[in-house]
Amino acid sequence: MLFNKFKTQIVGAENALTGRAEAGFRLAERHRALDAPLVTDEFPEGYDVALFGLGCFWGAEEIFWQIPGVWSTSVGYAGGTTPNPTYEEVCSGRTGHTEAVRVVFDPEKVSYADLVAAFYEVHDPTQGMRQGNDVGTQYRSAIYTTSDEQARIAREVTDRYQPELTKRGYDPITTEIKPAPTYYYAEDYHQQYLLKNPNGYRCHSATGVPVPRG
Repeated sequence: MLFNKFKTQIVGAENALTGRAEAGFRLAERHRALDAPLVTDEFPEGYDVALFGLGCFWGAEEIFWQIPGVWSTSVGYAGGTTPNPTYEEVCSGRTGHTEAVRVVFDPEKVSYADLVAAFYEVHDPTQGMRQGNDVGTQYRSAIYTTSDEQARIAREVTDRYQPELTKRGYDPITTEIKPAPTYYYAEDYHQQYLLKNPNGYRCHSATGVPVPRG
């Protein structure tokens, strides 16, 4: 009953699960595809961080780690209330989190605007609390920005993209654009999942509408 109640509406703090002070698992030290540190807030000088939610994070991470200029990626949970949630708790709808991809990148090789464009081009950002057949608040579309400049760029790219979607008959973009909340790493088996499981579940598909550049 609780699962159904919170499936497609973001749970309020008063009804969210309490979570825990620390994650109850350990993560690998290195990214399995990029051979970079997996869990770190320290990265080469000049690099930056982007945080996106675009449906199931398995396929989303695979898309971003293949972009030239991306140094490291990880998957986790963001945008909700429950601290250090488990995957099962996020799936219950009672944490408020969406599945997220954290992208560490070199702006000299790939711009933040290009990452936002890639984000929009690989999923349908007009579906609200779902992505394809995956239904629930954990699959909502989100851009969590780490600076005023990122917020400006995210909104500019969004504003360019909406008219193109409208021309093709799509609904308004439902992507939430907010300052980056606390990011909680997902369990180790989710990290680079599709590298470990090449035939695993992939759900991302483009709308067929390219984002206008500049």
